[in-house]
Amino acid sequence: MTSQVSSPAEQTDGTVVGEQRKPGDAKDVQRLDRVIIRFAGDSGDGMQLTGDRFTSETASFGNDLSTLPNFPAEIRAPAGTLPGVSSFQLHFADHDILTPGDAPNVLVAMNPAALKANVGDLPRGAEIIVNTDEFTKRALQKVGYDNSPLEDGSLDGYSLHPVPLTTLTVEALKGFDLSRKEAERSKNMFALGLLSWMYHRPTEGTEEFLKSKFANKPDIAQANIAAFRAGWNFGETTEDFAVSYEVAPAAKAFPVGTYRNISGNLALAYGLITASRQADLPLFLGSYPITPASDVLHELSRHKNFGVRTFQAEDEIAGIGAALGAAFGGSLAVTTTSGPGIALKSETVGLAVSLELPLLIVDIQRGGPSTGLPTKTEQADLLQAMYGRNGEAPVPVIAPCTPADCFDAALEAARIALTYRTPVFLLSDGYLANGSEPWRIPDLDELPDLRVQFASGPNHTLEDGTEVFWPYQRDPQTLARPWAIPGTPGLEHRIGGIEKQDGTGNISYDPANHDFMVRTRQAKVDGIDVPDIEVDDPSRSPQPPSGGKGPDRAKTLVLGWGSTYGPVTAAVRRLRRAGESIAQAHLRYLNPFPRNLGSVLKQYDKVVVPEMNLGQLATLLRAKYLVDAHSYNQVNGMPFKAEQLAAALKEAIDD
Repeated sequence: MTSQVSSPAEQTDGTVVGEQRKPGDAKDVQRLDRVIIRFAGDSGDGMQLTGDRFTSETASFGNDLSTLPNFPAEIRAPAGTLPGVSSFQLHFADHDILTPGDAPNVLVAMNPAALKANVGDLPRGAEIIVNTDEFTKRALQKVGYDNSPLEDGSLDGYSLHPVPLTTLTVEALKGFDLSRKEAERSKNMFALGLLSWMYHRPTEGTEEFLKSKFANKPDIAQANIAAFRAGWNFGETTEDFAVSYEVAPAAKAFPVGTYRNISGNLALAYGLITASRQADLPLFLGSYPITPASDVLHELSRHKNFGVRTFQAEDEIAGIGAALGAAFGGSLAVTTTSGPGIALKSETVGLAVSLELPLLIVDIQRGGPSTGLPTKTEQADLLQAMYGRNGEAPVPVIAPCTPADCFDAALEAARIALTYRTPVFLLSDGYLANGSEPWRIPDLDELPDLRVQFASGPNHTLEDGTEVFWPYQRDPQTLARPWAIPGTPGLEHRIGGIEKQDGTGNISYDPANHDFMVRTRQAKVDGIDVPDIEVDDPSRSPQPPSGGKGPDRAKTLVLGWGSTYGPVTAAVRRLRRAGESIAQAHLRYLNPFPRNLGSVLKQYDKVVVPEMNLGQLATLLRAKYLVDAHSYNQVNGMPFKAEQLAAALKEAIDD
């Protein structure tokens, strides 16, 4: 979905702003500036689809938004059990927001397991909509409830809405030629209709989506549409929902442009396609399916019309081997995976370092070690990306900070790989990959020119005057070697993993040559042109924002990387509103670091590094810059919450 906005950006955070009645309305309408909704149910209840549709309509309406899909780690846990709960959280607002939210204002629980797994995250007074049809004695016992929480008073602190979703859906579809089981499957659309009424969401897009999704089964399409409309009508007519809510479009949150909702993996796929077009090179993806990276393979396979070739290999090693072969052949080559796949690809990554060929290695990080938590997020592959190869094998590493930023990160990874003839790691994670937010579609003239010049003839003259091609004759600025397409007459050269002689590329066991080549490959990575890190520190601004006295000088810097950007920024905003002085910076480039990073770190008494690992970036900072970087770590498979980070940073400021 796309929408147009035409107001400058504004950085604020939101709260409920009051109540407003519309003259003539049968029910009260309360105006809010932001809402956090969580849909939760069994993994077969369609919660991800429900959340996706609500998100799409919210995006088309013009709200800023951020989402957090949460999938069960098991392929198919037993129905009605806690391990089988699937949820989708959406935070939408009339202003700029950064995270999916800490605590839901509304929980839609399709069964007892969904209620029990999520009720602990709700603030007092939150609304809970439960499907009472699923609260049977057996279902309650399956998740450890001795008595029904709908009747024992344990939910008295919340606004409880018991709704027989299954019964109402079956009743709404009794005119269709469907079995009861088939009709029950549409209860998620009934719930979507009810929530769409509650929050004044558009409906046309969802109805068109259902017609398209079930184009080959028009009866199923019409049944789902009927269930969706029945949910809307139920909200309109029932006495249990006396209030509906409005969240105005975020007209001031975005720069002028055309926007669409986009997930991190989709943005990454679009970024790779764009990079190939800007480089005028065919795009080749060699990949083996793995959660949470598979969506990139799925999406790229749809775009053969853009010269994209996808190869679903038999294993991780074959995937990267094919990609490296495609790089040798002159393609923009990519391999996608997650942490376990990086471990298997490491030998071929080392070969790519030795061959000095452009190759993008996309790691969508997840919980480890080994199989770990396949559907949960983590940032624990940083040291593996930096050092997980034999020998001295330096590889540039960059990390996007938001789902939409995955597009720009893909372009930047391609720029580095093509310019410097090197493999590049792009470290996304499950939170970014599956989450979504509005993305401004860039104009063509904003995109970088990534075109490269292939070697076309001799580049070296021997002492006897003979002109020859040296495959390791380097560009004096970038230290990149020439990229010669196989089959080009006169450019034949040896390829392989054994150490090469400088210039000629011949096999060499000479100690001095090896020392020179190792240092040269390192110097090439160290010399990559990356922008300086920018520090957000109002206390050191030459001009206070209000023109008066600025805040006290900040002594604490919080430094994040990757997907911690949203929670860290939200936490910093909270602290500043409370009168605290704190500086913030965020790293996109992890190898090489920005050249000014060391001087920035030394300007502050304390540096706090929040990471979804046990302190990997902090370890690198301590080793390189000899600063006492303080780690704040979380490895529970979920992103940081802004409130939790704000509390930790306040302690750091006060300590």
